[in-house]
Amino acid sequence: MSEKRRVKMTVNGRLHEALVEPRRLLVDFIRHELRLYGTHVGCEQGVCGACTILVEGEPIKSCLMLAVQADGRTLQTVESLAQGEALHPLQEIFRETHALQCGYCTPGFLMTGVALGERGIVLEGAALRGELAGNLCRCTGYQNIVEAMERYLRQRADAART
Repeated sequence: MSEKRRVKMTVNGRLHEALVEPRRLLVDFIRHELRLYGTHVGCEQGVCGACTILVEGEPIKSCLMLAVQADGRTLQTVESLAQGEALHPLQEIFRETHALQCGYCTPGFLMTGVALGERGIVLEGAALRGELAGNLCRCTGYQNIVEAMERYLRQRADAART
């Protein structure tokens, strides 16, 4: 077995330090060491997007990244979105527009949407679907997810203008 390496990373605003095997996937570190179960394990090949988190504000599929690669970085998981009982605006819009069914893919879509919102641009239709192509849903026809994202991105852009 490989010698463990010390990593430090800030996850959802809290500094974490741990010894990890160099081959440990970031998704496994998040779920098993940090006990943050909102990041889902789906395909384990970077196809489904259920494990999407933000690393330094960019959406990353955590099943394709090693925990040691996150050393010194800032990560955000879906658990960071709600503040107590108050949902994040995108979570609220997903609820209002029925943009989920089983919910397994939802954390990945939410984290991708938050990253898009931070870019401050409004995407619609095919352009938005292209940005969301790295997230798969087996339950919906994507229409409500796209509508929720369009609404969120418009709200973010409107708020930035005022």
